[in-house]
Amino acid sequence: MKRLVLLGAGHAHVHVLKSLIGSPLAKVAITLISPYDRQVYSGMLPGWVAGHYALDDCVIPLAPLVAAAGVHFQQTTAMHIDFIRNEVHCANGNKAAFDLLAIDTGPVADLSLIPGAAEYAISLRPIEAFIESFERIKNTILTRSTQHKIRIVFVGAGAGGIELALAMQHFFSSRVAVTLVSATNTLPGSVGPKLTRILAQQGVSLLSNRVASRIERGAVHLQSGEIIEADIVIAATGATAAAWLGKSGLQTDERGFVLVNDYLQSVSHENVFAAGDCATMMNFIRPKSGVYAVRAGPPIALNLRHYLNNEPLAAYAPQARSLYLISTGDKYAIASWGNFALQGHWVWHWKDRIDRGFMAKYALELP
Repeated sequence: MKRLVLLGAGHAHVHVLKSLIGSPLAKVAITLISPYDRQVYSGMLPGWVAGHYALDDCVIPLAPLVAAAGVHFQQTTAMHIDFIRNEVHCANGNKAAFDLLAIDTGPVADLSLIPGAAEYAISLRPIEAFIESFERIKNTILTRSTQHKIRIVFVGAGAGGIELALAMQHFFSSRVAVTLVSATNTLPGSVGPKLTRILAQQGVSLLSNRVASRIERGAVHLQSGEIIEADIVIAATGATAAAWLGKSGLQTDERGFVLVNDYLQSVSHENVFAAGDCATMMNFIRPKSGVYAVRAGPPIALNLRHYLNNEPLAAYAPQARSLYLISTGDKYAIASWGNFALQGHWVWHWKDRIDRGFMAKYALELP
Protein backbone atom coordinates (compact mmCIF):
# COMPACT_ATOMS: atom_id res chain seq x y z
CA MET A 1 0.00 0.00 0.00
CA LYS A 2 1.25 3.46 -0.88
CA ARG A 3 0.63 6.17 1.71
CA LEU A 4 -0.80 9.56 0.76
CA VAL A 5 -1.01 12.20 3.48
CA LEU A 6 -3.10 15.33 2.97
CA LEU A 7 -2.00 18.16 5.27
CA GLY A 8 -4.79 20.66 5.79
CA ALA A 9 -8.39 20.79 4.63
CA GLY A 10 -8.26 23.98 2.59
CA HIS A 11 -10.33 24.71 -0.50
CA ALA A 12 -8.07 22.63 -2.79
CA HIS A 13 -7.99 19.57 -0.53
CA VAL A 14 -11.76 19.60 -0.09
CA HIS A 15 -11.92 19.08 -3.85
CA VAL A 16 -9.36 16.27 -3.59
CA LEU A 17 -11.58 14.52 -1.04
CA LYS A 18 -14.65 14.92 -3.25
CA SER A 19 -12.74 13.58 -6.27
CA LEU A 20 -12.00 10.35 -4.40
CA ILE A 21 -15.68 9.56 -3.89
CA GLY A 22 -16.65 6.96 -6.46
CA SER A 23 -13.14 6.99 -7.90
CA PRO A 24 -10.81 5.65 -5.19
CA LEU A 25 -7.08 5.22 -5.59
CA ALA A 26 -6.21 1.54 -5.76
CA LYS A 27 -3.78 0.29 -3.12
CA VAL A 28 -3.37 3.71 -1.54
CA ALA A 29 -3.96 4.45 2.15
CA ILE A 30 -4.95 8.11 2.56
CA THR A 31 -4.77 10.18 5.74
CA LEU A 32 -6.08 13.71 6.21
CA ILE A 33 -4.49 15.81 8.98
CA SER A 34 -6.35 18.98 9.96
CA PRO A 35 -6.82 20.82 13.28
CA TYR A 36 -10.57 21.24 12.75
CA ASP A 37 -13.40 18.91 11.82
CA ARG A 38 -14.83 21.37 9.32
CA GLN A 39 -13.69 23.79 6.66
CA VAL A 40 -15.01 27.34 6.86
CA TYR A 41 -15.64 28.89 3.45
CA SER A 42 -14.01 32.31 3.76
CA GLY A 43 -16.12 33.79 0.95
CA MET A 44 -19.26 33.56 3.11
CA LEU A 45 -17.73 34.66 6.41
CA PRO A 46 -18.64 38.38 5.99
CA GLY A 47 -22.22 37.32 5.24
CA TRP A 48 -22.30 35.38 8.51
CA VAL A 49 -20.93 38.37 10.44
CA ALA A 50 -23.56 40.60 8.79
CA GLY A 51 -26.30 38.21 9.88
CA HIS A 52 -27.28 36.95 6.42
CA TYR A 53 -26.17 33.35 7.02
CA ALA A 54 -26.20 30.84 9.81
CA LEU A 55 -22.72 29.51 10.57
CA ASP A 56 -23.74 26.06 9.31
CA ASP A 57 -24.37 27.65 5.90
CA CYS A 58 -20.70 28.61 5.73
CA VAL A 59 -18.94 25.40 6.76
CA ILE A 60 -18.18 22.07 5.09
CA PRO A 61 -18.23 19.24 7.65
CA LEU A 62 -15.28 16.93 7.01
CA ALA A 63 -16.70 13.74 8.54
CA PRO A 64 -19.10 12.96 5.65
CA LEU A 65 -16.43 13.72 3.05
CA VAL A 66 -13.68 11.58 4.59
CA ALA A 67 -16.14 8.74 5.23
CA ALA A 68 -17.37 8.74 1.63
CA ALA A 69 -13.81 9.06 0.30
CA GLY A 70 -12.44 6.24 2.48
CA VAL A 71 -9.90 8.56 4.10
CA HIS A 72 -8.54 8.25 7.65
CA PHE A 73 -8.90 11.54 9.53
CA GLN A 74 -6.53 12.76 12.24
CA GLN A 75 -7.75 15.93 13.92
CA THR A 76 -4.50 17.56 14.92
CA THR A 77 -1.96 20.09 13.66
CA ALA A 78 1.17 19.31 11.66
CA MET A 79 4.33 20.69 13.27
CA HIS A 80 7.25 19.30 11.26
CA ILE A 81 8.09 17.12 8.28
CA ASP A 82 10.94 14.63 8.64
CA PHE A 83 12.13 13.99 5.09
CA ILE A 84 14.71 11.42 6.18
CA ARG A 85 11.98 9.10 7.45
CA ASN A 86 9.16 10.64 5.38
CA GLU A 87 7.02 11.34 8.42
CA VAL A 88 4.76 14.20 9.47
CA HIS A 89 5.12 15.06 13.16
CA CYS A 90 1.88 16.26 14.75
CA ALA A 91 1.00 18.34 17.78
CA ASN A 92 -0.72 15.38 19.46
CA GLY A 93 2.50 13.34 19.32
CA ASN A 94 1.48 11.16 16.40
CA LYS A 95 3.67 10.59 13.35
CA ALA A 96 2.13 9.97 9.93
CA ALA A 97 4.35 8.16 7.43
CA PHE A 98 3.95 9.01 3.76
CA ASP A 99 5.13 8.13 0.29
CA LEU A 100 3.35 11.16 -1.16
CA LEU A 101 2.50 14.36 0.69
CA ALA A 102 0.11 17.15 -0.28
CA ILE A 103 -0.02 20.44 1.63
CA ASP A 104 -2.96 22.83 1.76
CA THR A 105 -2.68 24.36 5.21
CA GLY A 106 -3.28 28.00 4.29
CA PRO A 107 -1.36 31.00 5.64
CA VAL A 108 -1.05 32.27 9.19
CA ALA A 109 -1.49 35.77 10.56
CA ASP A 110 1.54 38.03 10.36
CA LEU A 111 1.38 40.06 13.57
CA SER A 112 5.12 40.48 13.98
CA LEU A 113 5.41 43.91 12.34
CA ILE A 114 3.17 45.74 14.80
CA PRO A 115 4.24 45.63 18.46
CA GLY A 116 1.34 44.67 20.70
CA ALA A 117 -0.75 43.13 17.91
CA ALA A 118 -0.39 39.57 19.21
CA GLU A 119 -1.34 40.63 22.75
CA TYR A 120 -4.12 43.16 22.16
CA ALA A 121 -5.63 42.52 18.72
CA ILE A 122 -8.00 39.90 17.40
CA SER A 123 -6.60 38.27 14.28
CA LEU A 124 -8.62 37.19 11.26
CA ARG A 125 -6.53 34.01 11.14
CA PRO A 126 -7.09 31.28 11.95
CA ILE A 127 -10.71 31.73 10.91
CA GLU A 128 -11.95 29.34 13.62
CA ALA A 129 -10.36 31.50 16.32
CA PHE A 130 -11.88 34.63 14.76
CA ILE A 131 -15.32 33.00 14.80
CA GLU A 132 -14.98 32.34 18.54
CA SER A 133 -13.81 35.91 19.10
CA PHE A 134 -16.70 37.38 17.12
CA GLU A 135 -19.21 35.36 19.11
CA ARG A 136 -17.79 36.96 22.28
CA ILE A 137 -17.84 40.41 20.65
CA LYS A 138 -21.46 39.93 19.65
CA ASN A 139 -22.48 38.88 23.14
CA THR A 140 -20.66 41.85 24.68
CA ILE A 141 -22.16 44.44 22.35
CA LEU A 142 -25.72 43.13 22.25
CA THR A 143 -26.01 42.72 26.02
CA ARG A 144 -24.31 45.91 27.20
CA SER A 145 -26.37 48.37 29.22
CA THR A 146 -24.54 51.59 28.34
CA GLN A 147 -25.35 53.76 25.32
CA HIS A 148 -21.63 54.28 24.66
CA LYS A 149 -20.70 53.14 21.17
CA ILE A 150 -18.20 50.29 21.06
CA ARG A 151 -15.18 51.49 19.09
CA ILE A 152 -13.94 48.82 16.67
CA VAL A 153 -10.68 49.54 14.85
CA PHE A 154 -9.47 47.41 11.94
CA VAL A 155 -5.74 47.59 11.28
CA GLY A 156 -5.39 46.72 7.61
CA ALA A 157 -7.85 47.60 4.87
CA GLY A 158 -7.54 44.91 2.24
CA ALA A 159 -10.66 43.36 0.74
CA GLY A 160 -11.11 40.99 3.71
CA GLY A 161 -10.82 43.75 6.30
CA ILE A 162 -13.19 46.05 4.41
CA GLU A 163 -15.82 43.33 3.96
CA LEU A 164 -15.77 42.44 7.67
CA ALA A 165 -15.76 46.08 8.78
CA LEU A 166 -18.85 46.79 6.66
CA ALA A 167 -20.46 43.55 7.87
CA MET A 168 -19.97 44.54 11.53
CA GLN A 169 -21.24 48.05 10.89
CA HIS A 170 -24.36 46.59 9.26
CA PHE A 171 -24.99 44.01 11.99
CA PHE A 172 -24.40 46.25 15.03
CA SER A 173 -25.63 49.48 13.40
CA SER A 174 -25.68 52.40 15.84
CA ARG A 175 -24.14 50.32 18.64
CA VAL A 176 -20.63 50.61 17.14
CA ALA A 177 -18.21 53.08 15.59
CA VAL A 178 -15.99 51.28 13.07
CA THR A 179 -12.66 52.64 11.82
CA LEU A 180 -10.33 51.23 9.19
CA VAL A 181 -6.63 52.08 9.35
CA SER A 182 -4.82 51.48 6.05
CA ALA A 183 -1.10 51.91 5.49
CA THR A 184 -1.51 51.98 1.70
CA ASN A 185 -4.21 52.13 -0.94
CA THR A 186 -4.83 48.40 -1.04
CA LEU A 187 -7.72 48.59 -3.52
CA PRO A 188 -6.57 50.75 -6.42
CA GLY A 189 -8.31 51.30 -9.75
CA SER A 190 -12.07 51.42 -10.12
CA VAL A 191 -12.81 49.43 -6.95
CA GLY A 192 -11.12 51.79 -4.50
CA PRO A 193 -13.29 54.88 -5.14
CA LYS A 194 -16.48 52.80 -5.10
CA LEU A 195 -15.60 51.23 -1.76
CA THR A 196 -14.51 54.59 -0.34
CA ARG A 197 -17.95 56.03 -1.12
CA ILE A 198 -19.72 52.99 0.36
CA LEU A 199 -17.63 53.15 3.54
CA ALA A 200 -18.61 56.80 3.98
CA GLN A 201 -22.28 56.04 3.30
CA GLN A 202 -22.28 53.23 5.85
CA GLY A 203 -20.57 55.34 8.50
CA VAL A 204 -17.23 53.50 8.53
CA SER A 205 -14.24 55.84 8.99
CA LEU A 206 -11.30 55.21 6.66
CA LEU A 207 -7.86 56.48 7.63
CA SER A 208 -5.74 56.00 4.50
CA ASN A 209 -1.96 56.14 4.31
CA ARG A 210 -1.67 55.69 8.05
CA VAL A 211 0.82 53.19 9.44
CA ALA A 212 0.08 51.55 12.76
CA SER A 213 3.22 51.64 14.90
CA ARG A 214 1.92 50.05 18.08
CA ILE A 215 -1.20 48.50 19.55
CA GLU A 216 -1.91 48.63 23.25
CA ARG A 217 -4.95 47.96 25.37
CA GLY A 218 -7.53 50.54 24.36
CA ALA A 219 -5.61 52.28 21.58
CA VAL A 220 -3.87 52.03 18.21
CA HIS A 221 -0.82 54.29 17.84
CA LEU A 222 0.05 55.56 14.36
CA GLN A 223 3.45 56.62 13.03
CA SER A 224 1.99 60.08 12.45
CA GLY A 225 1.61 60.46 16.22
CA GLU A 226 -2.16 60.04 16.13
CA ILE A 227 -3.77 57.80 18.74
CA ILE A 228 -6.99 55.99 17.80
CA GLU A 229 -8.96 54.95 20.85
CA ALA A 230 -10.41 51.46 20.55
CA ASP A 231 -12.46 49.05 22.59
CA ILE A 232 -11.76 46.24 20.09
CA VAL A 233 -8.83 46.02 17.68
CA ILE A 234 -8.96 43.59 14.76
CA ALA A 235 -5.75 42.80 12.89
CA ALA A 236 -6.56 42.43 9.19
CA THR A 237 -2.96 42.74 8.08
CA GLY A 238 -1.24 40.50 5.57
CA ALA A 239 -0.72 36.80 5.98
CA THR A 240 2.53 34.89 6.06
CA ALA A 241 3.57 31.27 5.74
CA ALA A 242 3.83 28.90 8.69
CA ALA A 243 7.49 28.87 9.70
CA TRP A 244 7.66 25.08 10.10
CA LEU A 245 7.29 24.54 6.33
CA GLY A 246 10.64 26.12 5.54
CA LYS A 247 12.26 24.76 8.69
CA SER A 248 11.35 21.25 7.55
CA GLY A 249 13.59 21.70 4.51
CA LEU A 250 11.08 22.59 1.80
CA GLN A 251 12.27 25.25 -0.62
CA THR A 252 10.20 28.38 -0.18
CA ASP A 253 9.87 31.83 -1.69
CA GLU A 254 11.16 34.92 0.12
CA ARG A 255 8.00 35.02 2.28
CA GLY A 256 8.22 31.37 3.35
CA PHE A 257 5.52 29.89 1.09
CA VAL A 258 6.21 26.48 -0.46
CA LEU A 259 7.67 26.97 -3.92
CA VAL A 260 6.05 24.72 -6.55
CA ASN A 261 6.38 24.16 -10.28
CA ASP A 262 3.69 24.12 -12.97
CA TYR A 263 2.49 20.73 -11.66
CA LEU A 264 1.96 22.13 -8.12
CA GLN A 265 4.92 19.94 -7.15
CA SER A 266 7.59 21.12 -4.72
CA VAL A 267 10.73 22.27 -6.53
CA SER A 268 12.88 20.67 -3.81
CA HIS A 269 10.98 17.44 -3.00
CA GLU A 270 9.40 15.53 -5.86
CA ASN A 271 7.05 13.57 -3.57
CA VAL A 272 5.48 16.76 -2.17
CA PHE A 273 2.69 18.82 -3.74
CA ALA A 274 1.20 22.03 -2.40
CA ALA A 275 -1.71 24.29 -3.32
CA GLY A 276 -3.73 27.19 -2.02
CA ASP A 277 -2.43 30.07 0.05
CA CYS A 278 0.48 28.08 1.54
CA ALA A 279 2.12 27.72 -1.90
CA THR A 280 3.65 29.96 -4.54
CA MET A 281 3.86 28.84 -8.16
CA MET A 282 7.37 29.58 -9.40
CA ASN A 283 6.24 30.66 -12.88
CA PHE A 284 2.89 32.22 -11.98
CA ILE A 285 2.83 34.78 -9.19
CA ARG A 286 -0.79 35.19 -8.14
CA PRO A 287 -2.52 36.82 -5.15
CA LYS A 288 -3.18 34.77 -2.05
CA SER A 289 -6.94 34.45 -2.30
CA GLY A 290 -9.73 31.91 -2.04
CA VAL A 291 -10.43 32.27 -5.75
CA TYR A 292 -7.08 30.79 -6.75
CA ALA A 293 -7.16 28.24 -3.92
CA VAL A 294 -10.48 26.85 -5.18
CA ARG A 295 -9.22 26.67 -8.76
CA ALA A 296 -6.12 24.73 -7.66
CA GLY A 297 -8.32 21.84 -6.48
CA PRO A 298 -8.80 20.01 -9.80
CA PRO A 299 -5.15 20.20 -10.95
CA ILE A 300 -3.68 19.01 -7.64
CA ALA A 301 -6.25 16.18 -7.44
CA LEU A 302 -5.31 15.11 -10.97
CA ASN A 303 -1.56 15.23 -10.39
CA LEU A 304 -1.70 13.35 -7.10
CA ARG A 305 -3.53 10.59 -8.95
CA HIS A 306 -1.05 10.68 -11.85
CA TYR A 307 1.96 10.60 -9.52
CA LEU A 308 0.64 7.55 -7.67
CA ASN A 309 -0.14 5.79 -10.96
CA ASN A 310 3.28 6.65 -12.46
CA GLU A 311 1.61 8.70 -15.18
CA PRO A 312 2.86 11.98 -16.68
CA LEU A 313 1.94 15.04 -14.65
CA ALA A 314 -0.30 17.71 -16.15
CA ALA A 315 0.86 21.33 -16.21
CA TYR A 316 -1.44 23.96 -14.74
CA ALA A 317 -1.50 27.63 -15.65
CA PRO A 318 -3.75 29.72 -13.39
CA GLN A 319 -5.65 32.52 -15.05
CA ALA A 320 -3.95 35.91 -15.05
CA ARG A 321 -6.87 37.70 -13.42
CA SER A 322 -9.97 36.62 -11.58
CA LEU A 323 -13.40 37.88 -10.68
CA TYR A 324 -13.64 39.35 -7.19
CA LEU A 325 -17.01 39.82 -5.52
CA ILE A 326 -16.77 42.12 -2.50
CA SER A 327 -19.78 42.31 -0.19
CA THR A 328 -20.59 45.59 1.56
CA GLY A 329 -22.65 44.47 4.53
CA ASP A 330 -26.23 45.12 3.43
CA LYS A 331 -26.78 42.53 0.68
CA TYR A 332 -24.97 44.81 -1.73
CA ALA A 333 -21.71 43.96 -3.48
CA ILE A 334 -19.11 45.07 -6.01
CA ALA A 335 -17.92 42.85 -8.85
CA SER A 336 -14.35 43.54 -9.95
CA TRP A 337 -12.56 42.21 -13.03
CA GLY A 338 -9.27 43.99 -13.55
CA ASN A 339 -10.09 47.70 -13.77
CA PHE A 340 -13.74 47.02 -14.59
CA ALA A 341 -16.27 47.07 -11.77
CA LEU A 342 -20.04 46.89 -11.30
CA GLN A 343 -22.08 47.17 -8.13
CA GLY A 344 -25.59 46.67 -6.83
CA HIS A 345 -27.91 44.42 -4.87
CA TRP A 346 -28.02 42.13 -7.89
CA VAL A 347 -24.25 41.57 -7.54
CA TRP A 348 -24.76 40.38 -3.95
CA HIS A 349 -27.47 37.93 -5.05
CA TRP A 350 -25.17 36.74 -7.84
CA LYS A 351 -22.40 36.21 -5.28
CA ASP A 352 -24.87 34.43 -2.99
CA ARG A 353 -25.81 31.97 -5.76
CA ILE A 354 -22.14 31.29 -6.55
CA ASP A 355 -21.27 30.73 -2.87
CA ARG A 356 -24.27 28.51 -2.17
CA GLY A 357 -23.53 26.54 -5.33
CA PHE A 358 -19.95 25.95 -4.17
CA MET A 359 -21.11 24.75 -0.76
CA ALA A 360 -23.77 22.48 -2.28
CA LYS A 361 -21.06 20.51 -4.13
CA TYR A 362 -19.69 19.29 -0.81
CA ALA A 363 -22.93 18.92 1.15
CA LEU A 364 -22.86 15.26 2.09
CA GLU A 365 -24.70 13.48 4.87
CA LEU A 366 -23.22 10.81 7.10
CA PRO A 367 -24.72 7.35 6.33
